[in-house]
Amino acid sequence: MSWWVVVWLSLGAYAFKVLGFVVIGSRKLPRPLERCLLLIPAALLAALVVKDTFSTQQTLAVDERAVGLAVALLCVWRKRSLVVTVVAAATATALLRAI
Repeated sequence: MSWWVVVWLSLGAYAFKVLGFVVIGSRKLPRPLERCLLLIPAALLAALVVKDTFSTQQTLAVDERAVGLAVALLCVWRKRSLVVTVVAAATATALLRAI
């Protein structure tokens, strides 16, 4: 990929952000739209986790990563710390791959 493509895409993304400030200005967004915009990062992160857990290249795959995700979800549900959650999920995935 050419660096010029990266530069132009970066400039385009920045222009869209500036355009949003110009169009909206000091006006307040409607409350339902604000609530939806606040949910986008969580939904995007969840979609990336699911995609990376259940796919390999262009195929659907249910393997050790699914068990690691289940262990992580269990740790989050039981309100464990982030370090404990990551270590437990990685350990479960590694143990199953070793078997």
